[in-house]
Amino acid sequence: MNFRILGAMATLLVAGCGDSDEAPLPNLTAATTSSLASCADLAARLAYPDTSIMAVNAIAAGTLAVAGKPIPAHCQVQGQMHRRTSAVDGQAYAIGFEMRLPLNWNGRFYYQANGGLDGSVLAATGMVGGGGPLDNALNMGFAVISSDAGHGAPTPFFGIDPQARLDYGYQAVGKLTPMAKALIRGAYGKGPDRSYIGGCSNGGRHAMVAAARYADQYDGYLVGNPGYRLPLAAIANIAGGKTYAALASTPGDPSTGFTAAERGLVSRAVLGKCDALDGVADGLVQDTGACQAAFDLNRDVPTCSGARDGSCLSAAQKSGIGALFSGAKTETGTTIYTSFPYDAGFATAGWASWKFSAPSTRDAGAVGLVWAVPPESVAGFDGATFVANGNLGNMLARVNATSPTYPESGYAFMTPPNGSNLAALKHRGAKMLVYHGTSDPIFSSDDTTAWYEGLRAANGGDAANFARYFRVPGMNHCSGGPATEQFDMLTPLVNWVEKGQAPDSVTAGARGAGNAGGVNSDLPAAWSASRSRPLCPYPKVARYKGSGDVEQASSFACQ
Repeated sequence: MNFRILGAMATLLVAGCGDSDEAPLPNLTAATTSSLASCADLAARLAYPDTSIMAVNAIAAGTLAVAGKPIPAHCQVQGQMHRRTSAVDGQAYAIGFEMRLPLNWNGRFYYQANGGLDGSVLAATGMVGGGGPLDNALNMGFAVISSDAGHGAPTPFFGIDPQARLDYGYQAVGKLTPMAKALIRGAYGKGPDRSYIGGCSNGGRHAMVAAARYADQYDGYLVGNPGYRLPLAAIANIAGGKTYAALASTPGDPSTGFTAAERGLVSRAVLGKCDALDGVADGLVQDTGACQAAFDLNRDVPTCSGARDGSCLSAAQKSGIGALFSGAKTETGTTIYTSFPYDAGFATAGWASWKFSAPSTRDAGAVGLVWAVPPESVAGFDGATFVANGNLGNMLARVNATSPTYPESGYAFMTPPNGSNLAALKHRGAKMLVYHGTSDPIFSSDDTTAWYEGLRAANGGDAANFARYFRVPGMNHCSGGPATEQFDMLTPLVNWVEKGQAPDSVTAGARGAGNAGGVNSDLPAAWSASRSRPLCPYPKVARYKGSGDVEQASSFACQ
């Protein structure tokens, strides 16, 4: 076990509620199909309290496509819930949504949990997992909903309104879910037989929160690279921004604090120590846990004796970067978030964007305006100034604070109330699949590993009969990185929920030249364009069988 996650795991164990019984879990029946003749009279059949249907549009087959394949004909329903004017900031708010209802429906409902700050009603297609997807839930026949989570722009200024904060954190899901099921019933003459929720990043957080708060509403939860403790991750990333700015060779450019050449140097050093731990040197660190014991930044990366030239790290860099990987701290030494695993995916543009740009362009606004109590003033707010001059301890205190105007803290409304107690989900026969890239630069897979260890402990040491966690070696945030990161986890989730087929592995592919889902520019040139690997349920690791083509998943086994 990675010793650096023990502290976080211990916290989860204290918070967890024991559930160690071994009684058989219920088996849920499979969904049955239905059909919708047309969209023409649909508006007249759809009604729900505090909901306005703005438009119903017939979408012809082929208007949307996934991986070059036309999505069948369906109806697009656009609407809003709970329109209001805020008494706090005077702005107009509503929960905007769209639903896409297939003419040929598979009997299932999918809640598409979107990422970032939300604020946009994205096309309701439904992710299946991984980068460059080859399919989506709508194409599979699901009825899918997408929402803006209660505010109409992907900016942090909605955080001044207390209700908009809560809708963003968890209440929009709670309000939209019964409405969506009612609209489905009005359209097809029956409600969904089975309901699923899924997303990546903040969308993964939405799904994880729903597993704790709305266990009675969904049968399957698909959680990708979750921002499980998102406010803490954002503050830790601000701490990183400060560190990289202090190490920068070019003032004002934090990317020069850990250059692309230097990040490539560290990635290669990690590979040198860890690549073969799974039985073969193939450019992937599959035994992430063993790697953390095998690799040492101070020992395994040269220390510069002169100027930095990309072939070494300075002593100051090793100290600052090593401290961030061990777990960022406040000015007084309080741990903010968790550790990050050393992996092989640090040299990518995606990793750099999160580490060097996001602190001032994304994290500052969320920390200062959406989660802080009291929030910063909107007038004149500047993210770069907030990062440069802000006190980390003060940020941490304010995301945990409350007031009469903001009775729920930013941390409370963004996280599951008790993430290791999913007894309600478990005992009704629902299932959960979680995945996380081990080179994620913003939400650490160590945090998700600690969460899952807490879940296992709360269930007699094994939660695999209702929840499984898959680490994705080399993958950055939801996609990219030197990784086999194209996979479908929705299909195995449905098969587990409705057929009782628990996934012992999920096959993932590389997105090389000619890939229908798009090419991953982070792939090493030496890899086959169609490399595949099994993703394994934690704590198992994909290990080489000792013979066979190293480019094929069939040459590896989860052990």
